[in-house]
Amino acid sequence: MLASGRIVGCFDMGSIVVHIITGRWFILFASLLIMAVSGATYMFSLYSNDLKSILGYDQTTLNLLSFSKDLGANVGILSGLVNQVTPPWVVLSIGAIMNFFGYFMIWLAITNRISTPKVWQMCLYICIGANSQSFSNTGSIVTCVKNFPQSRGAVLGILKGYVGLSGAIITQLFHAFYGADEKSLILFIAWLPTAISCASLPIIRIMKFIRQPNELKVFYNFLYISLALAGFLMLVIIVESKTKFTQNQYGGIVAVVLLLPLVIVVMEEYNLWKLKTTLIKSSNPSVQIVTEQLPKTEHPKQEQKEPSCWRTIFSPPERGEDFTILQGLFSVDMLILLTSVACGLGGTLTAIDNLGQIGMSLGYPKKSISIFVTLVSIWSYLGRVGCGFISEIVLIKYKFPRTLILSLILLLSCVGHLMIAFDVPNGLYVASIVIGFCFGAQWPLVFAIISELFGLKYYATLHVFGAVASPVGLYVLNVKVAGNFYDREARKQLNTKGILRKAGKELNCYGGECFKLSFTVITAVTLMGMFISLILVIRTRSFYKSDIYKKFRDEAETEVAGNEAVATAGAVEETEKTIIQRRS
Repeated sequence: MLASGRIVGCFDMGSIVVHIITGRWFILFASLLIMAVSGATYMFSLYSNDLKSILGYDQTTLNLLSFSKDLGANVGILSGLVNQVTPPWVVLSIGAIMNFFGYFMIWLAITNRISTPKVWQMCLYICIGANSQSFSNTGSIVTCVKNFPQSRGAVLGILKGYVGLSGAIITQLFHAFYGADEKSLILFIAWLPTAISCASLPIIRIMKFIRQPNELKVFYNFLYISLALAGFLMLVIIVESKTKFTQNQYGGIVAVVLLLPLVIVVMEEYNLWKLKTTLIKSSNPSVQIVTEQLPKTEHPKQEQKEPSCWRTIFSPPERGEDFTILQGLFSVDMLILLTSVACGLGGTLTAIDNLGQIGMSLGYPKKSISIFVTLVSIWSYLGRVGCGFISEIVLIKYKFPRTLILSLILLLSCVGHLMIAFDVPNGLYVASIVIGFCFGAQWPLVFAIISELFGLKYYATLHVFGAVASPVGLYVLNVKVAGNFYDREARKQLNTKGILRKAGKELNCYGGECFKLSFTVITAVTLMGMFISLILVIRTRSFYKSDIYKKFRDEAETEVAGNEAVATAGAVEETEKTIIQRRS
């Protein structure tokens, strides 16, 4: 009996473990880990000085590398197309290979293990490495949105929130592995995301499940933990500035950061496992589990060949239905959304990329500039998770459209831009908070709006167009506006002082005039983007007043009814077998 009890106990334990690692909450956890180490593109400033000094680059060349990085990070059309026709493990594998190749080649270059590459080669390497982020994001985000279709705002908020925290998380991980050996940072960026993506290949997959009654409550638990992690990391950064941690202490910090979400996953999957085993024990053995699906009945006579996607480009379905890729791309709604996003993200990214130059020109101390970067990172995270959850709540309860929230975020970002333009005393601290929050808030809103207006069937490809608008706005506002106006004002200052600029010497500008005109223009462009987004609010007003999640509930109810039918049929069959056995 004892041996039998041990065997049963071991069997139950094995069953629990299998249930946990194959559950959709564990898929979410694996996706969170991928997001937590996908912030290499936000850490460029930590190794840019090594690139500049070791490879002998000037500032113009370094800016070219930075633009190549941003271009690679935000152009993810290929990843969307690949994910559209393959399972998630394919796109994650490609991303892992690209990440390792791109950053490993950069590491070989700065450690002089290979001959110094040409500039275009370095641009290619960093573009490939940064583009891997779009593959990992697509493979995990799209999968989780499809696994939790009725909680997509919360899903996007949590996942994109961890991207906002990834810079701080990677830093703590790096110190835990390498201590103070900062030359190994690029090598660490090369192998860590690759290893986590490879470990997640058998885990991340699309699952068809009925929505749990407490699903949103579970996401709230994830939110509370992520908020605690953000506060914890902020505290670590403050303490770290006054004292030094050992590698073991960094390891303890990493354990807390990464394992806390796993507690929720284990608890939730264990509760589901208990419910599942209870149903099996109390029901007939032939009753089908709810997660199984009835085989689809084929009707050969009713099958019709779908028309070519080229013929239906300008004949899209109703909003909320599944658009084809071309229908979504040529949709007026998509054009309006991308235009407003280009204005909004272009302006906030310009401010973030130039925080160092802005702080220097306005006379802030060097220590304050690092504080600005930290504020942007933390508030970017808060913007991502905050708008993801809040937009979901007000949409469900009050039918408040996400498109209108996007318009309000664009309007709020103008406040931060104006503080920079008019050099409000100590205003850069507040501007960093406002701009960081607005930058982070736009991402879950844009991705959720695309999923709601154009459906989930081709979401893997359509959602990447939201990110494509970012480098377009960034190039115009950062390079053509901020860069040119800054250099013009700097030259004017030199001419006023009668100083000739020496060849190869950096060109610096000091005073409130350096960025005044630039951010006045950026404010006007962002305001224009806000008014353009209001057009989308008007066009989608009736859509958001309807029940946009109705079809997902209908599908769930149909699936429940089908499983109940299977269960009833199984029970009848078992009863008939029992009667026959008794008669015999």
